[in-house]
Amino acid sequence: MPPAVLRLTTVDSEDRARIEITGDLDYDNADLLQEEVTALLTSRPDLQDLHLHCAQLGIVDSMGLSILLMIRRQTEAAQVGLHLDERPANLERLLDVTGTLEYFTGAPLSDAPHAHSQSVLPSVTEGEVRAAGNTRPDGTT
Repeated sequence: MPPAVLRLTTVDSEDRARIEITGDLDYDNADLLQEEVTALLTSRPDLQDLHLHCAQLGIVDSMGLSILLMIRRQTEAAQVGLHLDERPANLERLLDVTGTLEYFTGAPLSDAPHAHSQSVLPSVTEGEVRAAGNTRPDGTT
């Protein structure tokens, strides 16, 4: 069975663009989507929203996910809303398992207070670190 060739169709209006993705987004061709988005963002400085229509999207491998993450960073930097429309179950599952679903569906990073300085790790005081360091494997000090 030959690999599913990636086909991109761009439909745009004044302030919105939609790229219809058909085929696999994988190591062999994910860079085509990256190039298309980069060209679009470069040529359309007034773009407000970019919709990636994913209904006909096939396999998405690690390279495909990496490209989607890079696109998310590009659109964020350009202050363009990114929408992954009609995500198939396999893409939804991949985003969920990798912990990236909220990155694509949540509020833009620029809207989150202190988004770049917040840590996902709980705050630990110096005393707690010292106490934890002096604890034996059996839990005694």
